[in-house]
Amino acid sequence: MSEISDVVEGDTRDDQGTGRPQRRTALVAAVIVGVVLVLLVGVLATRDPATDRQADSPLIGRAAPAITEDALDGEPFDLDALRGRWVVVNFFATWCVPCRVEHPELVRFAEAHPDDAAVVSVVFDDEPGDVQAFFEQNGGEWPVVPGEGTGVILDYAVSGIPESFLVAPNGVVVAKVTGGVTATGLDQIIAEVQERAT
Repeated sequence: MSEISDVVEGDTRDDQGTGRPQRRTALVAAVIVGVVLVLLVGVLATRDPATDRQADSPLIGRAAPAITEDALDGEPFDLDALRGRWVVVNFFATWCVPCRVEHPELVRFAEAHPDDAAVVSVVFDDEPGDVQAFFEQNGGEWPVVPGEGTGVILDYAVSGIPESFLVAPNGVVVAKVTGGVTATGLDQIIAEVQERAT
């Protein structure tokens, strides 16, 4: 009978009968969860964004490795022919979700810079038919060259996609961006490089 009266009267002793209120345990647990959430928000707020993340590369400050391949449309492509313009060399695949997310940004960048910049896409482990269908559906009027079996992926030391390399008008690699690019981010990198050059 005393057990029933304890429940009715609101006894909060734990199962071991130690008398420590369960409310205190719940409060401690709530405080711990709150602290963890605050720390998580802090980490997420201060880390680099998923896009426009610049990364180190031994290519930065050096001439961009040559890309002289026939594009998927059969036209010959030579990276050196784009000297005098900024060039985004973008490694991608249609099965790569961040690549698909960044694609409209590359289209926006190319459309904003018809005379002073260019984009070239290098296919990373994908089927040519899938790539051509992707470009037909999503736009992008720039050369798309195969990466597999050409040495281009090795020359640029690409380990994952998306990865983009920004090549200055003089043919020198000035930045490597991982995790996707944005048109605004590319413009900011170009502005920073130009500012350092003056």
